[in-house]
Amino acid sequence: MDKQDLKNRTKQFALRIIKLTQALPRNDAGRVIGNQLLRSGTAVAVNYRAACRSRSKQEFVAKIGIVVEESDESCFWLEMIIDSKLMKINLVEPLLKEADEITAIMFSTKNSAGKKS
Repeated sequence: MDKQDLKNRTKQFALRIIKLTQALPRNDAGRVIGNQLLRSGTAVAVNYRAACRSRSKQEFVAKIGIVVEESDESCFWLEMIIDSKLMKINLVEPLLKEADEITAIMFSTKNSAGKKS
């Protein structure tokens, strides 16, 4: 998977996050969790794009580290939606799987980039 593929994948992830947050219940928990998920889920795409424009290896590694944090945080909020039963699990689980995969890809990318001389 090249940079353009990952840009597209993270953008699609952000769009799916937007749709999911719009479908959350309009109660206190739905609003709070939705706002947090919306922030972290869209930050994945934004920060990956920024990493692709890095001026140095150190800057790339730092920005990918932010992507890892935001995608992992998105996993947490998706798990909270499932565990609190705000939405049916079958509606959230595919997005949680994608968040897990993006986290793993970015974690691996960060470790690989950090080890290169």
